[in-house]
Amino acid sequence: MITFGCPDRTGIVARISSFLADAGGWIVEAAYHTDPDTGWFFTRQEVRADSLPFDADELRARFAEVAASLSGHSEWRVDDTGVRRRVVILVSREGHCLYDLLGRVAAGELDVEVCAVIGNHAALGDITRAHGIPFHHVPFPREDKAAAFAKVAALVDEHQPHAVVLARFMQILPADLCAAWAGRALNIHHSFLPSFVGARPYHQAYARGVKLVGATCHYVTADLDAGPIIEQDVIRVDHGDSVADMVRKGRDIEKVTLARGLRWHLENRVLVHGNRTVIL
Repeated sequence: MITFGCPDRTGIVARISSFLADAGGWIVEAAYHTDPDTGWFFTRQEVRADSLPFDADELRARFAEVAASLSGHSEWRVDDTGVRRRVVILVSREGHCLYDLLGRVAAGELDVEVCAVIGNHAALGDITRAHGIPFHHVPFPREDKAAAFAKVAALVDEHQPHAVVLARFMQILPADLCAAWAGRALNIHHSFLPSFVGARPYHQAYARGVKLVGATCHYVTADLDAGPIIEQDVIRVDHGDSVADMVRKGRDIEKVTLARGLRWHLENRVLVHGNRTVIL
């Protein structure tokens, strides 16, 4: 699979298509987009591996020449989708997102290897181990969170995951981990921000009489809850819903939004440019 972006101009599609055709590449999926505001071109090309006379490493080396010929400022990557994607999940006490992801993996709906679940509380250890997945409890004492994050980082990096999923992990990643896991760390949160910040957002929303609640899946950056957005969704509420009803509906939409965003990320459908994303 090839994902590619560069300043738009004529001939980009023809050059990439000709390169793949000359190599015997069988394109099974292709998508294109140009952002009219930035003038940036995006494409994602999925090619049957058995149609090429060389492996992904050779494809990567050859495509580097194509990318250089198209632009000196391109952003691109070549990935072998035959390599099973690895995921590490970070959790706290709330389990709805973890339960959903583990269920999707167990059902074969999400074909990933969950290498480990790491929690700053032990509450979700039993359900994790019931799925045959290692669970690591890393306490986060207020006086030494740096040491706790260092331990989490070591546990995560051991697996070199394609995605680090913050599934309601109620700790703020330090800037060094945001940088180390840039483009791989995904977070899920309610979509009340910035309208209802701080504690008890559902209670605030209830008091305000909102008609929609939702969730946002985004990449983690050092700017809290301000990383590139991968997916968002909403669900309607009304005057008859209690705070508990809103929490329940919010959790439902969080699960779906996180699962969808994670799938798109692992399928290399998310192309990031600046603080915006294009989903192809």
